[in-house]
Amino acid sequence: MSLIIFPAIDLKGGQVVRLAEGDMDRATVYADDPAGQAELFHKQNATHLHVVDLDGAFAGCSVNTEAVEGILKAFKGKVQLGGGIRDRAAIDRWLSLGVHRVVIGTAALENPELIREAARDYPGRIVVAVDAKDGMVATRGWADVSTITAVDLACRFNDAGVASILFTDVGRDGLLKGANIKATVHLARKTNMPVIASGGVADLGDILALARAHAEGIEGVITGRAIYDGRLQLADALEIAGRQPG
Repeated sequence: MSLIIFPAIDLKGGQVVRLAEGDMDRATVYADDPAGQAELFHKQNATHLHVVDLDGAFAGCSVNTEAVEGILKAFKGKVQLGGGIRDRAAIDRWLSLGVHRVVIGTAALENPELIREAARDYPGRIVVAVDAKDGMVATRGWADVSTITAVDLACRFNDAGVASILFTDVGRDGLLKGANIKATVHLARKTNMPVIASGGVADLGDILALARAHAEGIEGVITGRAIYDGRLQLADALEIAGRQPG
């Protein structure tokens, strides 16, 4: 399997936005119709989609439920969803509604047993989000920074059976500075789980570098602002990813 390209739809107040460094006050609105955006990505041949309920990440529970449900109806591929999923009821509900994989961050740090139980009951459908500021894990919508390193948190789940680790360099997210490929590959080497890169993707150069690192354990890459700003064409990213050995 080749590198997976995950176009991103981040939701705030029912709109498609991108934040700068996870700051809710630095949001750029790109669309008012999340389902329409999801359908557009489908028509552009995306097979996977990464959706984040930003309001939910801060509230601790799903907020943009209607928008997510609309996306699930519009996008025919596989949707992974994060943001405010912190208990078993939320995991069960979203997976039953058609979400392919749920992404769990804050609860991975605060309630690791939840991750282990869910990964056991839903093989291949639980993703642990490791969001880092200067190498330290950030939680609760990136508002809080812990004293645990990204590598240490990820390694706690080496034997848990989770599908992937989603690694985001918060300091680069939404800034088009380029993905932190070195840190992403380092994390993949330190764990026995596939890693999804996120944060800072600027252009096709990042996609190419990550595709070349696919064999190192890089499963996929999430890209949002680069696509919305026209710096990265989704078709080109999909082509590059598909050219690399699976």
